[in-house]
Amino acid sequence: MEKIFNNTKVAFALKTDTELDRAYFLFKMIDNEPLVRIGTAVTNFALKAHLPVEGLIRATVFDHFCGGTTEDDCLSVVDKMYTKGVSSVLDYSVEGKEEEEQFDAALEMTLKTIEFAKEKLAIPFAVFKPTGFGRFYLYEKIGEKQSLTVEEQKEWNRVVERFDIVCKAAYEKDVALLIDGEESWMQDAADAIVTDMMRKYNKEKAIVFNTLQLYRHDRLDYLKSLHQIAKTEGFYIGMKLVRGAYMEKENKRAEEKGYPTPICASKEATDINYDTTVVYMMDNLDRMSIFAGTHNELSSYKLIELMEAKGVLKNDSRIWFGQLYGMSDNISYNLAEHGYNVAKYLPFGPVRDVMPYLIRRAEENTSVAGQTSRELNLLKTERDRRKIEK
Repeated sequence: MEKIFNNTKVAFALKTDTELDRAYFLFKMIDNEPLVRIGTAVTNFALKAHLPVEGLIRATVFDHFCGGTTEDDCLSVVDKMYTKGVSSVLDYSVEGKEEEEQFDAALEMTLKTIEFAKEKLAIPFAVFKPTGFGRFYLYEKIGEKQSLTVEEQKEWNRVVERFDIVCKAAYEKDVALLIDGEESWMQDAADAIVTDMMRKYNKEKAIVFNTLQLYRHDRLDYLKSLHQIAKTEGFYIGMKLVRGAYMEKENKRAEEKGYPTPICASKEATDINYDTTVVYMMDNLDRMSIFAGTHNELSSYKLIELMEAKGVLKNDSRIWFGQLYGMSDNISYNLAEHGYNVAKYLPFGPVRDVMPYLIRRAEENTSVAGQTSRELNLLKTERDRRKIEK
């Protein structure tokens, strides 16, 4: 098929020359693994010591990967991307909180983004992380089938209630809701709640979406068993498909605790798992909706081919392609240019609170083979093309 992702003029149409240069400089830095490690350590230290580095972070890595510090900040970015047909998912990327009032704040923020999504065509989804609504420890304890104390049970009931409040709001406002995946040892507890939410709110179509991290070799089997439940009980399944973000952590914990790692044996096995799951969902599109969260060009081409083979329209509301803001613009903007549904995850939040997210992005770019060099090559190609045009 025609290779649509190489068109850098379309990919970077929204970037000024200055922004293009900044992006090139940034990925050049990220391409240097020791530099990322040192930079991460220095940044963490500077933030903990309350050194005045927020301005520097804001001007470089933050503005490249994030939409702003508040949801209102993001709106100019949302509108700008939408001029090229690329939608946004406002992602409140504050991580690692442990207090009830912080969970309530995350709930309020998610409700606010659902309201934004209802008002704006350019924001078709809302999103939250399970640990944004409750302590990791509780998910873990339930996942390990340990009994909760009376106080913990009350706390857990509040977690479930937060899920329900948000899913109900999404259902009433007809806004699709993505629920992110996290570490495998807390995921069972989150999956159980999300399945209940699908039972309640996905009666007519997929509103509530769970996430399958397909570097886990058990996830396709999980989807197949969920599919049987959905057929029996009469609800729809929404799934965001990603490869996964916690690989080193997963392997390390499995080794330390002496259980078989849930992670696929190789990158190739993960790719096969991802593509096989897409095929399974496309074969069952009558009951499923797909948010294909991927920076992988081949997987994106394969989904395009499946859609063509099955006569599925490019803008079918059950199929979305998703990438992260600041990455893989060649995929996002070229897909949108060709009429596919595309949404960028647009993280926002106070600079210091969003740092764990940004550090993960930098580390992910250094660890995924070829990711950074591909970004660099595309940016270089576009810089050269513009020089010739001038």
